[in-house]
Order: sequence, then C-alpha cells, then structure tokens
Amino acid sequence: MTAQEKSFDWRVPAIWAALLTVSLFAQTYVQMADEARRGNAIGFARSFIIEGTSHLVTAALVPVLYWLHRRWPIGARRRNIAIHVLGVLPFSLAHTAGMAALRLLWFSGIAGEAYTFPLTLDRLGYEFAKDVISYGMLSLGVVVLGHLLHGLPRSVEARAPSGGPRPERFAVRKRGGTEIMVEVADIDWIEAAGNYAVLHVGGETFEIRSSLTRLETELDPKRFVRVHKSHIVNIARVAEVTPWISGDWRIRLQDGAEVNLSRRYRQRFEALAPVHR
Repeated sequence: MTAQEKSFDWRVPAIWAALLTVSLFAQTYVQMADEARRGNAIGFARSFIIEGTSHLVTAALVPVLYWLHRRWPIGARRRNIAIHVLGVLPFSLAHTAGMAALRLLWFSGIAGEAYTFPLTLDRLGYEFAKDVISYGMLSLGVVVLGHLLHGLPRSVEARAPSGGPRPERFAVRKRGGTEIMVEVADIDWIEAAGNYAVLHVGGETFEIRSSLTRLETELDPKRFVRVHKSHIVNIARVAEVTPWISGDWRIRLQDGAEVNLSRRYRQRFEALAPVHR
C-alpha cells in the first residue's frame, strides 16, 4: 500500500459536489417549467430551496452508500444485490424525512411561511418511486467512479511486470487506524471486495486497495493460485478439496473457510495440487 493510496482522495467529493450541483440547477429549472405548464408560477428561489433540501440530504447519504458498497460490493456475491434492493427502503425514508425537516425549518422557521409536508402513505410511495431511481443512479456512480479513479484496466494489469522482486509483506490498517505489517507467507486466502481485496490471515481480515488481478501478478504463482473470480488461496493452506455442483469443486482451508474452485481455474490449481478422483 503506497502513501498515495493511504491518503484521502479529494477527487471523489469534488466530483460528487460537481455532479450534485449540476443536478440541483437542472432539477430547479425542470420544476419551474413543470409548475408553469400547470399554470402555477413559482420563483427560482423557492424552487431552488425545494430542490436544494433534497440534494443536501442526498449528499449526506452518499458516504452511507460508499460504506454499503464497500461492505457489500454488488459484484462479490449474489446476496449483496438483495441487500442493496432492501436498502432502498431505509434510504428513501431517510431522504424523505430529511428533506421534509429541512423544508419545514426553512419555510416555517426561517422564512415564516405556512408550509406543510404531510408524510402520508401516498407521499411516501411517491418519494419511494423516485428514490428507487436515485439509489440506482447513485450506486452506479459509486461503482463507475471507483473503477475510473482507483481501478486498473484488466489489459494493463495483465501486462504488469512479473519478473521483479515480489512483496514479502503488505502494510495494512487495523480498526482504529493502527498500521501493521502482514507477512505474505501468513496469508491464508484473499477475497475480492469491490475496489479492495480482503486478506484473511489467521482468522483476522485486513483490507488493501487492490484488485485480485493485480495481486495475482504480484504474488508468487507457486504459492498463491486463483481458484475463482473472487478468490485467491495460499496452496499451503488448503486442507481438503471435494466435488461441488455444476462441475465446480469446493476447497476447505485450514482456517475452516470454504471457497469454490471453479472449472475455469481448475487447471492452474491442479498444476500445483493435483486432485485425485
């Protein structure tokens, strides 16, 4: 992990600020146009406040989305998709309640206007329908920005030099900010987690910002082998290999974890550890 990777990337909040600002002005204009078509005159300032409260709450929820995608990356497991689908409901409730509170604060508390925001089932349903799209678009933004800013294209990773010295240890952060060194030889297996890789070491887990493809080129191929699109195992930590479903096999590691050995990677696995049927 380099010093650049450990520092905060200010490009991320800057990009989100720019995107939300553009969206704010665009939605302000759209609302003014829609109200004009209905015969209701609404000034720019009022429309801007209405849309601004929504965008402020959305901006506050973006870090929560990053945490969700880091904890349950969509591409890692199928169940993670279900978690994000279920996450739309609390996202919508938080967004609706937050913008309602801000509008009441501004119009009733500051501007002294009579303003109501009834949280009826019809209103909640209306806001939920919009938030389904918002959650999807924001999630897409999280994933795309992650790949653009931190992900290395597969074609470039494939050309990474493999003849140089291989790392013997990785610098990782524990909870609380403490940095420790993890010996590569002590790694049991590695799991993909979005823009990060999770190192499983003696029952503990540590995250580093790297893709599995990049780690695969850095680690010793005689000791570490990719067995699945989301897993690399230390061949010395494999305890048992058994048949699974659809032609795959199941690997049990010495720490008790189990991962799939997919047909796509079986040949390279058996080159290091032949499976006798």
